Amino acid sequence: MSQHPWEIEPSALADGLKTEDPPLLIDCRSDEELAIARVEAALHVPMADVRSRLPELEEHSDRGIVVMCHHGVRSLQVVAFLREAGFEDVLSAAGGIDRWSLEVDGTIPRY
Repeated sequence: MSQHPWEIEPSALADGLKTEDPPLLIDCRSDEELAIARVEAALHVPMADVRSRLPELEEHSDRGIVVMCHHGVRSLQVVAFLREAGFEDVLSAAGGIDRWSLEVDGTIPRY
Protein backbone atom coordinates (compact mmCIF):
# COMPACT_ATOMS: atom_id res chain seq x y z
CA MET A 1 0.00 0.00 0.00
CA SER A 2 1.58 3.28 -1.06
CA GLN A 3 1.52 6.12 1.39
CA HIS A 4 0.56 9.70 0.62
CA PRO A 5 3.45 12.10 1.37
CA TRP A 6 1.22 13.92 3.86
CA GLU A 7 0.58 10.78 5.93
CA ILE A 8 2.25 9.39 9.03
CA GLU A 9 2.14 5.69 9.91
CA PRO A 10 0.31 4.76 13.14
CA SER A 11 3.47 3.39 14.79
CA ALA A 12 5.43 6.58 14.00
CA LEU A 13 2.57 8.69 15.38
CA ALA A 14 2.46 6.57 18.55
CA ASP A 15 6.20 7.10 19.01
CA GLY A 16 5.83 10.84 18.37
CA LEU A 17 3.09 11.17 20.96
CA LYS A 18 5.47 9.76 23.60
CA THR A 19 8.13 12.42 23.03
CA GLU A 20 8.78 15.54 25.10
CA ASP A 21 7.39 17.68 22.28
CA PRO A 22 4.47 15.67 20.84
CA PRO A 23 2.43 16.87 17.89
CA LEU A 24 -1.09 18.14 18.45
CA LEU A 25 -3.40 15.27 17.53
CA ILE A 26 -6.72 16.46 16.10
CA ASP A 27 -9.68 14.12 15.66
CA CYS A 28 -11.88 15.54 12.88
CA ARG A 29 -14.67 12.95 13.15
CA SER A 30 -18.25 13.69 14.23
CA ASP A 31 -19.50 13.72 17.82
CA GLU A 32 -21.30 10.42 17.15
CA GLU A 33 -18.10 8.74 15.93
CA LEU A 34 -16.13 10.11 18.88
CA ALA A 35 -18.65 8.51 21.25
CA ILE A 36 -17.83 5.09 19.74
CA ALA A 37 -14.03 5.29 19.70
CA ARG A 38 -11.42 7.88 20.60
CA VAL A 39 -7.74 8.43 21.28
CA GLU A 40 -7.59 10.22 24.62
CA ALA A 41 -4.69 12.49 23.57
CA ALA A 42 -6.70 13.95 20.66
CA LEU A 43 -8.32 17.37 20.52
CA HIS A 44 -11.79 17.06 18.97
CA VAL A 45 -12.24 19.49 16.09
CA PRO A 46 -15.04 18.23 13.81
CA MET A 47 -14.22 18.67 10.12
CA ALA A 48 -17.02 21.22 9.72
CA ASP A 49 -15.50 23.37 12.50
CA VAL A 50 -11.89 23.50 11.30
CA ARG A 51 -12.24 26.83 9.49
CA SER A 52 -13.89 28.57 12.46
CA ARG A 53 -11.28 27.16 14.87
CA LEU A 54 -8.22 28.21 12.84
CA PRO A 55 -7.13 30.84 15.41
CA GLU A 56 -7.11 28.15 18.11
CA LEU A 57 -5.11 25.79 15.89
CA GLU A 58 -2.61 28.51 14.95
CA GLU A 59 -1.54 28.56 18.60
CA HIS A 60 -0.14 25.05 18.03
CA SER A 61 1.42 25.55 14.59
CA ASP A 62 4.96 25.48 16.01
CA ARG A 63 4.61 21.95 17.42
CA GLY A 64 3.32 20.03 14.43
CA ILE A 65 -0.19 18.74 13.91
CA VAL A 66 -1.53 15.29 13.02
CA VAL A 67 -5.17 14.91 11.94
CA MET A 68 -7.10 11.67 12.44
CA CYS A 69 -10.49 10.50 11.14
CA HIS A 70 -12.05 7.05 10.64
CA HIS A 71 -10.03 5.72 7.68
CA GLY A 72 -7.79 8.65 6.64
CA VAL A 73 -9.85 10.28 3.88
CA ARG A 74 -11.35 13.24 5.74
CA SER A 75 -8.13 13.85 7.64
CA LEU A 76 -6.23 14.23 4.35
CA GLN A 77 -8.82 16.81 3.26
CA VAL A 78 -8.31 18.70 6.53
CA VAL A 79 -4.52 18.50 6.08
CA ALA A 80 -4.86 19.96 2.56
CA PHE A 81 -7.03 22.79 3.94
CA LEU A 82 -4.60 23.54 6.78
CA ARG A 83 -1.61 23.51 4.42
CA GLU A 84 -3.46 25.96 2.16
CA ALA A 85 -4.10 28.11 5.25
CA GLY A 86 -0.34 28.30 5.89
CA PHE A 87 0.32 25.40 8.24
CA GLU A 88 3.54 23.66 7.24
CA ASP A 89 4.02 20.79 9.68
CA VAL A 90 0.68 18.98 9.40
CA LEU A 91 0.09 15.31 8.56
CA SER A 92 -2.75 12.81 8.35
CA ALA A 93 -2.82 9.63 10.44
CA ALA A 94 -2.63 6.89 7.78
CA GLY A 95 -5.65 4.60 7.98
CA GLY A 96 -7.31 6.71 10.66
CA ILE A 97 -8.50 5.47 14.01
CA ASP A 98 -9.41 2.13 12.42
CA ARG A 99 -5.78 1.36 11.60
CA TRP A 100 -4.68 2.85 14.94
CA SER A 101 -6.93 0.28 16.66
CA LEU A 102 -5.43 -2.55 14.59
CA GLU A 103 -1.75 -1.58 14.94
CA VAL A 104 -1.34 0.51 18.11
CA ASP A 105 -4.20 0.19 20.61
CA GLY A 106 -6.49 -2.80 20.29
CA THR A 107 -8.65 -1.56 23.17
CA ILE A 108 -10.13 1.10 20.87
CA PRO A 109 -13.32 -0.25 19.28
CA ARG A 110 -13.55 -0.60 15.51
CA TYR A 111 -16.73 0.37 13.70
